[in-house]
Order: sequence, then structure tokens, then C-alpha cells
Amino acid sequence: MRRMLIAMSQEKLGESLGLTFQQVQKYEKGTNRIGASRLYQIGSVLGVPIEYFFEGVESGETGDGPFEPGASAGFDMDVLSTAEGIQLNSAFFAITDAKLRKRILDLVKTLGGMADEAEMAEDGKLLVS
Repeated sequence: MRRMLIAMSQEKLGESLGLTFQQVQKYEKGTNRIGASRLYQIGSVLGVPIEYFFEGVESGETGDGPFEPGASAGFDMDVLSTAEGIQLNSAFFAITDAKLRKRILDLVKTLGGMADEAEMAEDGKLLVS
């Protein structure tokens, strides 16, 4: 996701790491595992610390953690890593008016059927009924 956010091609990332773009594809799809030293190199090329790749993971987690089968973060990360998801995210955060971002979020929740209509009605911001 970071690679796409900075508009870096798989080919460019591969060149920076001494790999083919096909190898980068395999890493991104999860076909091949990434070793710690390679992950560190990738972070350096993408301009992020290695901790970036472990956001949301707390040390000492046990049981159904984020890397365990059946784990769910409540949303689909695959959607966020698509071109459409990245464009949506980038465009949303380009909106500087916080109130407008909130209203857009309320609209999207409503359209997605996820909004708590009672809560939105209390706020006087029910956009779609």
C-alpha cells in the first residue's frame, strides 16, 4: 500500500532492491515470504521505519491476533490496497475542511448501510433515510 501511495512502480521498487518486479509482485500478493532484512530494505526504499509494517500489532499478543487464522480487523484490508481504495483515501484526506470530511464519512456510512441512523438523526446530520 505504501508503494502505491507514493506512486512507485513495482519495477522501480524492484530495481532499488536488486529484484525483478515479479518478485515484488510475489511479496505483495503474499506468495513469497519476506525476511526481516528484506523488509528493512523495503522500508528504507519506501521511506518508512520497519514498524510501519506492523501498525496495529501489539507486542505480546496471543490467541487470535492479526496473524492468526480467523482474525478480523472489522474491515477488508485488500480493498484499501486496491488502486480505487488508495485513490479514495488520498482524495478524502486531501479535503482540508474537517467538517466536510465528517459529512462525507457520514454519507458513505449511510450509503453502505453501516450508519447508526438514530445517532445521526440526533446530530441532525441524517443525509439519507
